[in-house]
Amino acid sequence: MPEPTEAPPVTHRGAARVPGTVPTVVVRGGTVIDESGQRRADVVCSGGTVSAVGEGLEVPSGATVLDAGGCLVVPGLVDLHVHLREPGNEDAECIDTGARAAALGGFTAVVAMPNTDPPLDNAAVASEVLALGAGAVCKIAVAGTITVGRAGEHLAPMGELADLGVRLFTDDGAGVQDSGVMRRALEYARGLGVTLAEHCEDRALAPGAAMHEGEWSSRLGVPGVPAEAEELMVARDIALVRLTKGRLHLLHLSSAGSVVLLGAAKAEGLAVTGEVTPHHLAFTDAELADYDTAFKVYPPLRTAADVAALRKGCVAGTVDAIATDHAPHRPEAKDVPLADAAPGMLGLETALAVVLGALCGGEGSPLYSASGEQLSRLSTRDVVGLMSWRPARIAQMALCQGGDQGGPITPGAPANLCVFDPTESWVVDPLRMASRSRNTPWAGRKLTGRVRHTICAGEPVVVGAEAQR
Repeated sequence: MPEPTEAPPVTHRGAARVPGTVPTVVVRGGTVIDESGQRRADVVCSGGTVSAVGEGLEVPSGATVLDAGGCLVVPGLVDLHVHLREPGNEDAECIDTGARAAALGGFTAVVAMPNTDPPLDNAAVASEVLALGAGAVCKIAVAGTITVGRAGEHLAPMGELADLGVRLFTDDGAGVQDSGVMRRALEYARGLGVTLAEHCEDRALAPGAAMHEGEWSSRLGVPGVPAEAEELMVARDIALVRLTKGRLHLLHLSSAGSVVLLGAAKAEGLAVTGEVTPHHLAFTDAELADYDTAFKVYPPLRTAADVAALRKGCVAGTVDAIATDHAPHRPEAKDVPLADAAPGMLGLETALAVVLGALCGGEGSPLYSASGEQLSRLSTRDVVGLMSWRPARIAQMALCQGGDQGGPITPGAPANLCVFDPTESWVVDPLRMASRSRNTPWAGRKLTGRVRHTICAGEPVVVGAEAQR
């Protein structure tokens, strides 16, 4: 298994640790933000839980003190949608490196997608991944497949996987094309109390597509996939939820029409949630003007009107979560013509800064309500909600391998914390990233907002923006 090239330094700072113990940690001088509100406070963590929250707290003897001056202290971020590539494609990423990237991005729990090789369509493979993730620097939960081999024909043994704590099931990368199969899956999942997460794309409308079908695909002479390919499946799956009373999560929505459909399903009271990615909030299909494969993703980057609609959906509360769809690829998978390039980009380490820029006052498309008035941008607390407690609920983290995540920072709560400076600017250097791959579209660009510390289950796994272990 190859080691990452020029990986970021791994350091051990602060008090010496005894293996098997969790240190006492004091996060000092920050502003605590959680679902209950905002206040200035120090946070003391001991034995893996928060033991005290308040101003001017006494530092226990031997405690590790982490400076949070000028920073926000929030519940650890939760990513519903990451590709850790293990088993089968460890040359692009593995659980260890993906977890390090997640911790550097402020995530204390992630859900690993099942489109590995072999796929997570049975308890044996899922158990292997869970065992590998047990020693990672953030909590690793897994999603199981909806169908065997992600082939869309026969249902996977969801009951066996649910017994392991799997709460999300998806054939991500290939939406379930057969409506009958999807109906049976929703009925089966309802009985288990789990959620189906759908990659919505009608493949009949997207043969050989490399980008969004529109002005830019016509200019470039590149086959495109229309937004309707996504929207048709979104509409179908919502109709099936109405029929079965199942629970559905819509992955990486990318179009204005999909946001409208999600809002209508919520207004009807259906158990449907949806996520968007940082890159769909930040980029349009114009980024592909020079055929740069770093911007090739599925679903594809769409128009400025779609970006504005996705942002508006976040502001209005229609969108439930922001997930990275972190998709590492080795250089040889990207250094090819656009039509042949693998879709996907890195997202874990840059997500928080990108979302803060897109939704909290950064440059970009304005946000408008349905009646035409311009909307205010989101508060930082609302952004954290989209990246922490709201995805934690969708993933049912309290019931699965990720443990209790996203809850209020209060005595007795698990000590899963992200400490970030919303004003720090930094330039993205792919060679300094934790991932084994380097396919980030942000290379050389300046972002504002950076994680300073990450604490997972009471243990400082990132200190001063350096990954521990």
